[in-house]
Amino acid sequence: MRTVLVISRQESFGTALGSVLDPGKFQLLVKEAVGDAEFLLVRGAIDVTILDLELNDARATRVIEEVKSYAPSCPIFIYTAGKQWDWEEDAYLLGVENVLTKPVRGKLLSTLLHRLFPEHEVKQALVAAPAPERQPARPLHEPMRALEALRRFSGVLVHSLDSEALLKQFLLLLREVIGVNRAIIFLRKPTALLSDTALSPEDRWLRSACCIGLDHSVLAHFALSLGGGIGGHLHREGRILRASSGDAQGSREISKEFQLLGVNVAIPVLDRQSLIGVAVFDERLTGEPYTNEELAVIFHMLEEVGLAIRNSWLHAQLQANHAMVSDILGALGTGCLVIGSNLAMLHANAAATQILLSDRPTKSSLEFTDLPQHLGSLAFSTIKSGTALAPFKHQFEGHPERWFRISILPFITQTPAKSNAALFVLEDITEHERALRLEIETSNLRLVKSMAEHLAHEIGNSLVPISTHQQLLKESIDDPEFQESLSNALATGVKRISRLANQMVFLAREWTKDFPESVQVSDLIVEAFHEAHTYHPGKKVAQLAFSNNLAPWKVNGDPKALRHAFSEIILNALQANPDDPNVSVQLEESSTGAAVLNVEVRDTGKGFTREAAARGSEPFYSTRNVGLGLGLTVTRRIIESHQGSIEIPSGQSSGIVRISLPSHG
Repeated sequence: MRTVLVISRQESFGTALGSVLDPGKFQLLVKEAVGDAEFLLVRGAIDVTILDLELNDARATRVIEEVKSYAPSCPIFIYTAGKQWDWEEDAYLLGVENVLTKPVRGKLLSTLLHRLFPEHEVKQALVAAPAPERQPARPLHEPMRALEALRRFSGVLVHSLDSEALLKQFLLLLREVIGVNRAIIFLRKPTALLSDTALSPEDRWLRSACCIGLDHSVLAHFALSLGGGIGGHLHREGRILRASSGDAQGSREISKEFQLLGVNVAIPVLDRQSLIGVAVFDERLTGEPYTNEELAVIFHMLEEVGLAIRNSWLHAQLQANHAMVSDILGALGTGCLVIGSNLAMLHANAAATQILLSDRPTKSSLEFTDLPQHLGSLAFSTIKSGTALAPFKHQFEGHPERWFRISILPFITQTPAKSNAALFVLEDITEHERALRLEIETSNLRLVKSMAEHLAHEIGNSLVPISTHQQLLKESIDDPEFQESLSNALATGVKRISRLANQMVFLAREWTKDFPESVQVSDLIVEAFHEAHTYHPGKKVAQLAFSNNLAPWKVNGDPKALRHAFSEIILNALQANPDDPNVSVQLEESSTGAAVLNVEVRDTGKGFTREAAARGSEPFYSTRNVGLGLGLTVTRRIIESHQGSIEIPSGQSSGIVRISLPSHG
């Protein structure tokens, strides 16, 4: 019975073929895609493939090529709705047997299949192929027994990290034990650097890796294909192939390769996962063929050889990867150290050696003891805990003019031993620090310049009325009206300059976190209200309203600083609506249960805009034409120095400032 594979997305097409083919002669398998039948095609289980394609579609060529890649010798029939001569020509060039048009004509298809598989040829082949004579099992050459051969073979495996030496010793062992005359081992291309797989799937050729009894240069331009011939057959079947077998005699390509190589037996080289090579042998030195038992022993030996070769490829890949990483680390200007779990220095690049051994030029290699003691302690704790440290800045004694950023990162392996290591990175940030310092100095100069301009402007505004009265002093000294005006001008100027001086003092003060003195908040707010009122001589008398629930809450802090902070907030509230200068203050404990006192100051103004709320505490920002714009800046600094916070919401119907301070008792 022949197996027919049908590739079609139309279920009705498979049904139509099944209705016209003789079920006693043809077994029908219907799949939607070629990939669904890859296993069957590769194994040679399919006798003929029928494709349902449209030849005017570019996909048709890819489908044909895909089938040929899995089963090069499998006949292909194509059914299409309409023929086009150029596409039909391409199909025949790709190896298609026949291109037929729909609908399915049972008589025509049956005739073509019978021509492809004549019954009399099948019967003749069955009659003509005599059963192979079973050769008597001969023991291995005396005095070498199978156990002795395996013992000596275990000695060959000591070369497992050198595939070339391993193969050479293995073939010499086979010559001595079994009497191999000529042998060649073909292997796939080793995996590429940093590849995820042990084999390179795109490489479809086996090239000579070792031989005896032949000049290796003769094989330099010869390769076995995994798509056909000896390599393709062993790739599909995975078992020993003799040149005299029916499979070899029935394939012209396989017979030709056996003849060109002058060998009689081909054995797959497996790594217990896939085919990595093929070993071919001719007859013994005495001209006698090998017994099945001997070939079975060689097969199992080659399986171990294949596994060793695969491991040698992985080892070579690891070596190449390690060398590449070492070269990269060595070429870096940043110092890099790798410290093992036993505190051994596993790697140290030139930059790290130069930094840490600058005072010892005669010493060429770094040791763990060459690290400063506190850095060694940090590295040790990182290795033991497996926790990375936050990068930090450091200056070495031998480099007082240079700054370094140090990072210590753990490496944790998932092996049973769980050996840890640490990567120690020393990055020279001297230029960065210099640029940062220069930027800070430049920023400070800009701030000083801006502050000087604003201070000069504010002090000048305060002195203008005083200067004007000073010029008129001699002429109007006896005028009562002038005397009153002079008194007001002096009082106003002194208040403005005094407030400005207080702002500068509190802005420049270095605060401590511990305040031994406790003050009552309600008293502070009352005093701050009166202080703010002196700076705001409005048309109407300002009013202060407390919340009804007034309790003797206290906070730890500097009373002068806190009074000034509340005074600045209340002054802003008074200035928000000079025609109705009413200020309400609400005190309450935090609803979260924390020892925090919340103070809310509300005015009768229009509220803060989004920009004013966001930039209110910026230095020199003000929405009025007078003043220095430092009120809220100084307030925020005082409040935050007392471990508190300040919030200015926007979009409210009135101006609101919320302050939170840690309460006391």
